[in-house]
Amino acid sequence: MHPDHTPEQPSTENRPAGRPTEAPPVERRIGRHRAPEPPRRGARAALASTPARIALAGGVTCCLGLVAFAGTHRVDREPRPVQEVLAERAADEQRASRSLQRAASPLAVPVTPVPASPRPPAARSAAPKPKKPARPARPRPVAGLTQLQMDNAAVIVEVGVDLGVPRRGLVVAVATAMQESDLHNLASDVLPESYDHPHQGSGSDHDSVGLFQQRPSSGWGTVAQLMRPAYAARAFYSALAEIPGWRELSVTDAAQAVQISAYPDAYARHEVRATTVVDALT
Repeated sequence: MHPDHTPEQPSTENRPAGRPTEAPPVERRIGRHRAPEPPRRGARAALASTPARIALAGGVTCCLGLVAFAGTHRVDREPRPVQEVLAERAADEQRASRSLQRAASPLAVPVTPVPASPRPPAARSAAPKPKKPARPARPRPVAGLTQLQMDNAAVIVEVGVDLGVPRRGLVVAVATAMQESDLHNLASDVLPESYDHPHQGSGSDHDSVGLFQQRPSSGWGTVAQLMRPAYAARAFYSALAEIPGWRELSVTDAAQAVQISAYPDAYARHEVRATTVVDALT
């Protein structure tokens, strides 16, 4: 027995020669007690045929070959430099945007201008107030006065104007200072401390000091206060306002009512000059 033959295989050596071998019945090829398999139809029948299987295997092989070629194929072309690409792109854009010969648009679309939103009105700056003409630093002297005398007269008038004193009261004050100190801010020989303050001369009438020769001992103020022309003028106007009916009095009587001088009629001679000075300063 041949080694490849199994015990179940029937031996053909004992068959008589010249007798054809009969094919086993269908039932024995497909198994015992089973019905024969119905013939195949449709797509499954087509695929079951040998030519169809050969064609399908060839198509699958081609597809796999293309995929392998696409995955393994390498382009040996080197990439272009970035500068060259950018330069070429810029040249294209320049030719497209700056060319004077441009093709007309195939379809003209009307553009409606959008009205600009109105701007809010600019805030108006407040109109500058008209400035009063500035007075000269030092008024020009009149009525035969020196510059120093005119400066002192200007202080007396300015204080009176700030206090609301009427014009006649200004004349009374200037005439009084003309008589008492000749419009000089005087120290006193009796009060040595008066020389510690700015002064324009000296007097010796008791302890009288300043433009109006007011006495500290009589309650007009301290030496330091009375040596300031503005304070001395304010003290005079305050005392004048306490005189009943001073507006109806003469310049001499009004001045005497305040000063209580030993020479009551001496103020009258200064009225005309004092009026000229007041007119020049107001």
